[in-house]
Amino acid sequence: MSKGNSPAFPCQDNKKQIWTGMNLRDYFALEAMSAIIESAAMVKLDEVPKKAYKLADMMLEERENYK
Repeated sequence: MSKGNSPAFPCQDNKKQIWTGMNLRDYFALEAMSAIIESAAMVKLDEVPKKAYKLADMMLEERENYK
């Protein structure tokens, strides 16, 4: 799987892993977006998704340093 495409919440069914739901990159972006929106006075609303995914990508890069 490519970086960030791994599942955020994998589940198992009959001992086979099934990847459902959002991927890890989307989860990181969702969490980053929440923080960005809370400090929205410094960010234009149309910039929020771009900044959230930029932060998610940075988090994924940093995560690779600890594997």
